[in-house]
Amino acid sequence: MNQTAFNLLAFDTSTEQLSVAVQRGADGRRWAHQGAGGAQASATLIPTVQRLLAEAGLALGDLHAIVFGRGPGSFTGLRTACAVAQGLAWGAGLPVLPLDTLLAVAEAARQSAGATRVLALLDARMGEVYHAAYAWSADHGWQTLAEPAVCAPERLPAPPPGAVLAGNAMAVHGERLPPALRALPQVHALPGAQALLTLAPAGLTAGRAVPADQALPLYIRDKVAQTTAERAAARSAPAQTP
Repeated sequence: MNQTAFNLLAFDTSTEQLSVAVQRGADGRRWAHQGAGGAQASATLIPTVQRLLAEAGLALGDLHAIVFGRGPGSFTGLRTACAVAQGLAWGAGLPVLPLDTLLAVAEAARQSAGATRVLALLDARMGEVYHAAYAWSADHGWQTLAEPAVCAPERLPAPPPGAVLAGNAMAVHGERLPPALRALPQVHALPGAQALLTLAPAGLTAGRAVPADQALPLYIRDKVAQTTAERAAARSAPAQTP
């Protein structure tokens, strides 16, 4: 199958944006929705999925797979997306394709700005940043140069040569980024469902889809929030100069 021949449902709730899209393989058409995520995602995701499937003239059973952004990202958002993907896939007997949100950020930057070497950065809250580096080529698609990780903005690794910064962390932590990173081109990008649909065929043909009960979020860290003492320490710490 070529990349548009799959019937696919994709969604991401890892950020404050809810992003859902359906692809109909017969003609490659897509139906998409973007809206407020966060706490609203759990209430609006399934109705949005149902509406887009109806607009595409597809039933759940017509899909080849369900694709979701597995993380890293908001813990609650990741649990929401994973639970919905598992539930829908289990009921319809479909495989699930979990994809990294940072890779989806890189793909979104390629689609919007032509970026082919990307240091993807997402706000991890708690004063930290999720990051990963990727390179794209027409022959091989996306290759991972640095696996997803989390750290303070000041401790971000050097990007690959010729990279752009892509994501949403620059707006939140821009002054804390190392000077060498602040000098790079920047692309605001989120891990949307359209990017997930574009990434999905490579993952499916590579055999990365899993049964519904094996689809899991990628948390990177196992801590949801800072303790009261940690928040107080962060407020009293002297500001760091770039």
